[in-house]
Amino acid sequence: MKVGLDVAPLLQTRAGTARWVRGLQRGLAALPDVELTPLSWAGPGRWTAVARDVLWYPMLLPRQAAKAHVDVLHCTIFRAPPRSRVPTILTVHDLAVLRHPEVFPLWTRLYGRTALRPTIRAADRVIAVSEFSKREVVALAGVDPELVDVVPNALEPVFHPDGDAAEGEYVLAVGTLEPRKNLARVVEATAHAGVELRLVGAPGWGESGVAGKHVTWLGRIDDEELAAAYRGARSLVFPSLYEGFGIPALEAMACGTPVVTSAGSAMEEVVGEAAILVDPLDVASIAAGIETADRQRDELVPLGLERAAHYTWERAVDAAVASYRRALA
Repeated sequence: MKVGLDVAPLLQTRAGTARWVRGLQRGLAALPDVELTPLSWAGPGRWTAVARDVLWYPMLLPRQAAKAHVDVLHCTIFRAPPRSRVPTILTVHDLAVLRHPEVFPLWTRLYGRTALRPTIRAADRVIAVSEFSKREVVALAGVDPELVDVVPNALEPVFHPDGDAAEGEYVLAVGTLEPRKNLARVVEATAHAGVELRLVGAPGWGESGVAGKHVTWLGRIDDEELAAAYRGARSLVFPSLYEGFGIPALEAMACGTPVVTSAGSAMEEVVGEAAILVDPLDVASIAAGIETADRQRDELVPLGLERAAHYTWERAVDAAVASYRRALA
């Protein structure tokens, strides 16, 4: 099978979406029965991203895929051609832009209001990164659930419990500085709990509320440093308001770090019984979750390690290939 894989998102981000695209690309390239053709256009930058949305995805990408004679075209974010001669699979990481449009930049909000639903519905099949995101695709985009396959995120090899650990007594938060990461409440909760907060994440948009005497913003760091930050932390505090999966929760568990995260979310699906679940809108609940994670550390660490071991790239790639074959059937 010849697979055309959209790798253009790697030009724009190093966050969770990029991890998923890189992991899938690496896994597909290793399969003997898959011939992988990476597809991309232009470079990084805000205006080239807009150009991809209005020119490459709708017009140039389907021509590129046809010219490459691929059997299937896999678009790895929710941008894709509205029409294509090649069977097309589209990935939805989350639909936060439909649930919470007010926290996104203008162009993303405009795309969400106009093109997003028709683009999703035009795909031959849709891949969601969690059962939570699958339900969102069905509810918000009106897609038949039989056409939606789940291909979860998986762990990069660097995230494991053995290795260097950052020094100090602190809790860790990981995420781009944007409103839906709920960082203002994390700052308030950690102040209430009397603990240092270290924050890892690239600058984003909007008011993120990360200021505080007990807060250290580390910015964007490489994966080796991030793994050390996980290992050294008392817990990961990740009460995001909306995620399609919640990769930091998975990475923290794999590093032997207790997780405090949002109840009723995609993260709850990922962590199962291996984390402390809190009300992300209640500062007191988040603060209490931090204290509970400290008390239950000896119980949470082995549960988290066991849970994280299920999320492998082998399983994810197998699920993706099964989706391709369904699109061709």
